[in-house]
Amino acid sequence: MPHPLRPLPTFIFASRWLQLPLYVGLIVAQLLYVVHFWVELTHLIQAAFGNQEALQILVNNMGYKTDKPITGLNETIIMLVVLALIDVVMISNLLIMVIIGGYETFVSRMQLENHPDQPEWLSHVNASVLKVKLATAIIGISSIHLLKTFINAANYEEKVLMWQTIIHIAFLFSAMAIAFTDRLMAPVDAAAKERDGRAKND
Repeated sequence: MPHPLRPLPTFIFASRWLQLPLYVGLIVAQLLYVVHFWVELTHLIQAAFGNQEALQILVNNMGYKTDKPITGLNETIIMLVVLALIDVVMISNLLIMVIIGGYETFVSRMQLENHPDQPEWLSHVNASVLKVKLATAIIGISSIHLLKTFINAANYEEKVLMWQTIIHIAFLFSAMAIAFTDRLMAPVDAAAKERDGRAKND
């Protein structure tokens, strides 16, 4: 039987529940992204059927400009809107990883071992795995932003294009450094677990 904790360690350990409002706040942010996604998708559908007001809203939101008058959807506008929708989905996926993985790692176990919808990555999640997955997700989001910028490059200054590219490369190197560090630490963690196992057996 585990030994009961003393009052001070119990109080300190219980402080992890202070993170709960943060994860609830992220769920609210997730809801706002869902609303934003459907608003943009509705504008795209309306513009496809000739609604000029919805088309103008999309053009303004995308920052798309051209010398010719815009009277209907074109391939560039559709691509920019679709990329924006994909961006929302990827950020939403990032929020899910932070909410579920963070709660499971730092607050309390969800007991999802036998649940049919348990995420595959959650079975072996820890702080290191979560960092690598978050870094990978951020690179994907940055790639979408960079692609949107290049498609609409005529409306951006050269220094904006340059800095977005540099920042994206910095994200790539950061993710590689995190993954490499995690790979170096894996043998150390395995050795520590083996020592703990031997100590328990003794």
